[in-house]
Amino acid sequence: MSFSYLKEKFKKKPEKDEKDEIDQLELALSEREVQEKSEEQKKEDEEKITLIMNRLNEIENDLPRIKVNIDTLKSQIQELREEIEKLDKTIKDVMMLYEVVSQEINPFRDLDSENPIVKEIHELKQDLEEIRKEIAQIKGDLKLLAYHGVDLDRIIYEAISEGET
Repeated sequence: MSFSYLKEKFKKKPEKDEKDEIDQLELALSEREVQEKSEEQKKEDEEKITLIMNRLNEIENDLPRIKVNIDTLKSQIQELREEIEKLDKTIKDVMMLYEVVSQEINPFRDLDSENPIVKEIHELKQDLEEIRKEIAQIKGDLKLLAYHGVDLDRIIYEAISEGET
């Protein structure tokens, strides 16, 4: 055996050992980084879970109040419907009265004479038209309220409080 052969043999072994040691050190460092990252990730996940649980608790606490508000709105909407039905009935009664009066008195015959009944009929027509407009506006407002889920309690409270000041 030659000396150079032995020399190369001995050189290769320490190089391999150094490479193995370096690989092991790099592996250990990467494992530590992974552990540190996983610990940080766990902390972040725990914080997120805590925030989500807090929000869920808030939502669960708000559900009964929301249900009460919805029930209140439903009853208010029902009351408004009943009032609108009463207004419709009143309008129909006025219309029937108008038909009876218009059959008794021809408005085209006495245009120049000042008949108090004609004036009264004319005023009733104007009132009727105003009522129709208000009913149409109320219906539109109710549809808007139902569609957008507006808080009627707050609106009523604000309207009442404005009237008191």
